[in-house]
Amino acid sequence: MGVLFSKISSLGLFGLNAFPVDVEVDVSRGMPRFDIVGLPDASVRESRERIRAALCAADVTLPTKRIVVNLAPADVKKSGTMHDLAILIGVLQALGGIHVSLSGKCFIGEVSLSGEVRSVNGVLPMTILARSIGVEELYVPAGNAAEAAAISGVTVYGVPSVQALLAHLDGTSRLPRASFVNEASEEEQIGADFCEVRGQRSVKRALEIVAAGGHNVLMVGPPGSGKSMLAKRLPSILPEMTMDEALETTNVYSISGMLDPRSPLVTKRPFRAPHHTISGVGLVGGGSIPHPGEISLAHNGLLFLDELAEFDRRTLDIMRQPLEDHIVTITRASGTITYPCRFMLVGAMNPCPCGYYGHPKRKCTCSPRQVQQYLSRISGPLMERFDMHLEVEPVLFEELSDTKIPESSAEIRKRVQAARAIQEKRFRGTGITCNAQIPAGHLQTYCPVSDGAKQVIQNAFDKLGLSARSYDRILKVARTIADMAGSDVIERPHAAAAIQYGSLSWKYTPDQK
Repeated sequence: MGVLFSKISSLGLFGLNAFPVDVEVDVSRGMPRFDIVGLPDASVRESRERIRAALCAADVTLPTKRIVVNLAPADVKKSGTMHDLAILIGVLQALGGIHVSLSGKCFIGEVSLSGEVRSVNGVLPMTILARSIGVEELYVPAGNAAEAAAISGVTVYGVPSVQALLAHLDGTSRLPRASFVNEASEEEQIGADFCEVRGQRSVKRALEIVAAGGHNVLMVGPPGSGKSMLAKRLPSILPEMTMDEALETTNVYSISGMLDPRSPLVTKRPFRAPHHTISGVGLVGGGSIPHPGEISLAHNGLLFLDELAEFDRRTLDIMRQPLEDHIVTITRASGTITYPCRFMLVGAMNPCPCGYYGHPKRKCTCSPRQVQQYLSRISGPLMERFDMHLEVEPVLFEELSDTKIPESSAEIRKRVQAARAIQEKRFRGTGITCNAQIPAGHLQTYCPVSDGAKQVIQNAFDKLGLSARSYDRILKVARTIADMAGSDVIERPHAAAAIQYGSLSWKYTPDQK
């Protein structure tokens, strides 16, 4: 018997980067063996037993021959189970079990012992690559079909089982072409609304500025003042995601295996709220097998850190560079992975361990030293990453009992969208999407300041001893306030408001107790 050979197209994944994989199968005489080469990890090598069992379930018995599978390029490490289906098809074709041309076809999927084709992570970035390299037909697990179908320009088939795929290839029974359907869940349709928040008018106004400019914000106040409630409603006034933003965010969720099958495209801005016991790896990503952290899962959305002072200080400080660069880079022996992490950071904390420091009616039981130690858990450099610092006062009884319904998120969102439209026009073609992202070198270009506003900022700079970063964030916040007022130039009231939001109230300084 001569050598039988086949070559099947598949795709691999390293971080967010997909790459083409050629599955080459050689069947020849020799000792009965089934070897997989080409830098496979343990999960890839184990596919041999899954494929044997799946072929038996499809009434195909492997001959007593030597089977060698090479995953090319052989110098790139292959991991995961997404090559199972391509290897199985390659073995069948090499054995003469498939007679149709497989040119232009690409196969992705994990094969179970019973022949079922199971879902895999990262199908969306692999589908984008498949379209770019000219794949005509992409065969993916049925559970990933809607996700892959979100990308136009390539025909996607959802494969429920090996038997169904073989019937499709020999023309016995055709698989339906996958179509994209994105069903919003009831929770997404209803959502949390600002009309449910009583009182806190000044804080709501400040959060409107936060949403309009994409700024980071820290809220400080006693327990029960509504910090968490306000933060959880902030996504409801953020502008709608663009298609590019939706695809970027969906890519991260795809490789993490966190996509909802009913909503394979993430169209609602993420809201992530990790517990304060989270590790550094959980927050920024990493691990022996690198995976995205919470800051990447919040990409194009919002990361809410409640009880900020309870987080490990070293864990929080890991975020400082990603907050500036909007990417997080993880280096391992197998290579370097970069994940995106452009997100709004929202922090909430009590002013002291008991929570009542500075409260107008309840007495604080903490000593000045305890208050100082508590506030100092947040490092100065991280504190400066917050563009706005808000004091959240206790809600008065009159406000809670008021029967008038507060302004809804939909009404606030209209004003936010109007401000973002101004920014979109201003930054078109620059890669900047909102005022919070203006590079320091372009502040003079995008933030023209009147003489009166310049004087106000200079006085604050001299009296408060502000840093260069503080000056930059005051200008960015003032730019957003000016946009909301319809002004091309930052005027004195805009600058004064930005300075007011720039630091915590004097009453949170322990020596004022």
